[in-house]
Amino acid sequence: MQKIKKAIVAVAGSGTRLLPVTKAMPKEMLPIVDKPIIQLVVEELVAAGIEDIILVTKWDKKPLEDHFDHSIALEIDLEKAGKLKILEEIKKIAGLANFIYVRQAPQYGNGVPILSASTLVKDEFFVFCFGDDLVKSKVSFTKQMVDEYEKVGKPMIGVQEMPKDVLDRYGIVDLFPNSMRLKGIVEKPEYGTAPSNLASFGRMILNQEIVDELKNTPLGKGGELWIVDAIEKYIKKGGDFYAKKVEDGEWLTTGDPLNYLRATLKYAFDRPELRDEIADFYKNNY
Repeated sequence: MQKIKKAIVAVAGSGTRLLPVTKAMPKEMLPIVDKPIIQLVVEELVAAGIEDIILVTKWDKKPLEDHFDHSIALEIDLEKAGKLKILEEIKKIAGLANFIYVRQAPQYGNGVPILSASTLVKDEFFVFCFGDDLVKSKVSFTKQMVDEYEKVGKPMIGVQEMPKDVLDRYGIVDLFPNSMRLKGIVEKPEYGTAPSNLASFGRMILNQEIVDELKNTPLGKGGELWIVDAIEKYIKKGGDFYAKKVEDGEWLTTGDPLNYLRATLKYAFDRPELRDEIADFYKNNY
């Protein structure tokens, strides 16, 4: 079976729900303690054996590109100051993977980044993910997906169990009985009508057949091109598509202030040098 070595990461969004901070800073560069969101995504991909990371960007994402490049002046200053530990950490960032940058086509929808980079993943399985979705897990969730792909050899999407009272906010997968194979994905089902409690999110393994379907998929809701619409077409034509649940972890979205803060705190509480201080601060002030 062909090994998955490439990932397309969608990072061309404007982050309007986080304005004004995203006016001059890409939302994917916002810090989760002391690492930007996008670095955590990249580290998850690298831990799954991904070697080529294709970041689909737009005109205002240069800080993101600079982050994964060497900063010679900074490295010299750190070496002169004897800060060798942080120097090594900084140097490692540029060497995490082979980074490729593609400008997104002038169109809206989460399927557009795939088409913008489709010639770089032709005729092979690849990972597709959203650059502002995190999965905090003991084992890289992308690795969990790749391991599952190596068993079933089919495309798949990441899913997470969610409480019944929030299922109407997400795309909920409809599965065949006693299986993780998809019948379809129901977008924001009315309360009480969800086919499962598994919400889909921005981690997928796709192939050329999905890309071909996407090329012939008409614009959907809001006049945008949606990857879910292409997946639905693929399934209706008899294609097998699977869901993969997060194991020993959780999906954390960062696209709005509340969820961004929740994600930051969850990562901060993993840091022994921060955990007790944060807990004491909260206890004494709230």
